[in-house]
Amino acid sequence: MIVARARKLARGALFMPVRTLTSLHVPTAEHNPRALPSTTLLLPHVARAAPTQAFISSARARVSGRQSSPSDPWDGMWRAPQAVVIPNIHLPMRSLEVKNRTSVEDIKGLKLITAIKTPYLPDGRFDLEAYDTLMHMQIVNGAEGVIVGGTTGEGHLMSWDEHIMLIGHTVNCFGTSIKVIGNTGSNSTREAIHATEQGFAVGMHAALHINPYYGKTSLQGMIFHFETVLSMGPTIIYNVPSRTGQDIPPTVIHKISENPNMAGVKECIGNNRIKEYVDRGIVIWSGNDDECHDSRWSYGAAGVISVTSNLVPGLMHELMFHGMNPSLNSRLMPLISWLFCEPNPIGLNTALAQLGVIRPVFRLPYVPLPLAKRIEFVSIVEAIGREHFVGEKDLEVLNDGDFLLVGRY
Repeated sequence: MIVARARKLARGALFMPVRTLTSLHVPTAEHNPRALPSTTLLLPHVARAAPTQAFISSARARVSGRQSSPSDPWDGMWRAPQAVVIPNIHLPMRSLEVKNRTSVEDIKGLKLITAIKTPYLPDGRFDLEAYDTLMHMQIVNGAEGVIVGGTTGEGHLMSWDEHIMLIGHTVNCFGTSIKVIGNTGSNSTREAIHATEQGFAVGMHAALHINPYYGKTSLQGMIFHFETVLSMGPTIIYNVPSRTGQDIPPTVIHKISENPNMAGVKECIGNNRIKEYVDRGIVIWSGNDDECHDSRWSYGAAGVISVTSNLVPGLMHELMFHGMNPSLNSRLMPLISWLFCEPNPIGLNTALAQLGVIRPVFRLPYVPLPLAKRIEFVSIVEAIGREHFVGEKDLEVLNDGDFLLVGRY
């Protein structure tokens, strides 16, 4: 193998056809302080007659970029060029500058984060005017952060171009008033890397990452997946086994929490899991609106990443900031139960349309709640008080024909 490499370098000749692959172990810094870490190379094995020792020494010197000497401990040992032994050429395309002057500690301090809804025009494109109105209402009522393109925002129904555009739009218009957390997770590590690079490049303050779903991986694979994206900036890990089909167990969270970019976890398993993490100093946001009051005030959660705050941001702010309030929590339970009677965001989309804040346009496969549930929503709003809900239009019960379902957009 050394013979073949030497001949190629000295004569500029081509390798003969590959017959077998033979491993060559490159010496480590133990043998030579200038050597790179130990790496195994696979090079073609070519059977040829051995050249002279002088010829080989000359070739070695050309490879290592220096002249060999009789006293050199590396004399008689081949050294690979640096580019050959770099273990990973795909370095993260990242900037170490603080994103929009936001540190991991800034993200850890957020108490009310809204998983913001994405509204649509009749042809299925984004309704940015309605979106901006929703954002203003969140900011005015005390939300400190938004998840853009999450499950509630239907990121899974967006192209990546749409997804990154919406993150960039949110940062450009509202980034000085609220923290913008882009859902750039994927079950493909390659896609998660690419989307996160783009998200931070357009200015998002932090990323939200889910564990690989459907094509599930091992726990070790999960760790590698998260560590790859954690290198890029402040990150919240999202654990929702009801959607992914796989729990992110404490062993994984404990391991990746050592990363300085790990801001915390959106945890949907329940309050006992939350307490376990809090006791170890890990920041947790409840992912369950029906449990978030107790999570915050009895189990030590930092706050909530909420769906309900799309509708009543002021009341959710009160629930997270002003101490234990079991009365308000109980008052909100009928609304929360109604919102999740079908998979999110079906209930939220229906509610916002009846409040007149968004057009009644659904991207399939989502469809509105049935008429009986739409009528029930009116009673829930009246019990809580219309003044606590977003929007200024009169609440109405929409008929089936009022909704537009878009399958191609």
